[in-house]
Formats: sequence, structure tokens, C-alpha cells
Amino acid sequence: MYFAHDTEVALVAAAALVNTMTNDVDELAEPPALGRFLDEHAYTGRRDGTTAELTAVRGLRAELWELWRTGDAAVLVARVNELLERTGARPQLVRHDGWDWHLHVTDPAAPLVDRMGAEAAMALVDVVRGDDLHRLRTCAADGCRAVLVDLSRNSSRRYCDTGNCANRTHVAAYRARRRDEATARPVVRRAGRAPQPGLTARSEP
Repeated sequence: MYFAHDTEVALVAAAALVNTMTNDVDELAEPPALGRFLDEHAYTGRRDGTTAELTAVRGLRAELWELWRTGDAAVLVARVNELLERTGARPQLVRHDGWDWHLHVTDPAAPLVDRMGAEAAMALVDVVRGDDLHRLRTCAADGCRAVLVDLSRNSSRRYCDTGNCANRTHVAAYRARRRDEATARPVVRRAGRAPQPGLTARSEP
């Protein structure tokens, strides 16, 4: 498996967007929070900073959540094609800000939700073409609904980056093994000391 760098960046950003609302806390509760998210993931181009823009991005977030969990390539293809058409995707090669040649999928002046949606859709195109749908996962930790993209060479990643899920799961497994070992360990009972030869046990007065 090999994804181009911009594909990996787009997949990681898409997963991060989904994870802003996976454990019942909305991390995009107001426009400034969206601005911080965009800065963190180096989104360029137009930003309106309005409630309407935030609402549109939240809608995209819900759509990506469904795409991540579908597990059905045919369904994913249909939804990705629809997203590419809706966002007016027009791939073009660009180079800027220290980045070598990579794809921009829409005009920088296009609405933010269209640019984010088109970039996510183009990255998912590569996932489908490479038969890598299995790399779109949900976190294996109990009680966590976050998603992740497994970019490891041996396809071994199971836990998200939203919390301490991997360490928490390993600690819980370790404690469970210790409990099982303690339960299975035989109980050794000490017998009472036998009287020494030649001695008669005293009786109490």
C-alpha cells in the first residue's frame, strides 16, 4: 500500500473532522473552533468564519462518518462520485508553501465545505482504487466511537489518536490477566505442626 503524501494528509484530516463529534462532545461548537481545526490541518483558501459555514462543515462531518463505516465498496463509490459532483471537483496540480507538486481539487475561492468535501472524496478515490477500504476503521477500544485511517505498512493499527485508547486497553488487558492468574493459582493450606517424637501433648488444666 502506498498513498501519495497529499492523499494521506487528506485522509488524516477527514478522520480528524469525523472525530470532532464521536464521543458526545462537539469540538466544533462555534466558528472559532472550526478556525483552529483548519489551522491545525493546514487548510488554505477562503474562510467565511460564519455560523452558516460551520453548519455546512458539520453536515459534511456526518456524511464522512457514514462513508467511513460503510464497509461496502459499491456504496462508497456511489457516495464519493456524488460528493465529487456536488462539490464541483476539478483536480489540478499546484505547488506552494514548501509543498512539492500535489493536487488541489477546487478553486481556493470555493466555499470551504466544498473544498473540504472534494479533498476527502479524492483521497477516498485512492482508497477504493488501491483496494484499501479495510484501512478505514473505527477504534477498537471499548466505548470509543472515533475513526482512524490505518497507514501502517502491515495494516496493524487498531486505536485512534483522540485519547489514550491503546494504553488504556493494554492496561485493562494486563489487569484482567493478573486477575485470571490469581483465580487459577492453587491455594496452599498449611497443616498444623505435628507433635515431635517422644513428646506428649499437654492438655490444658
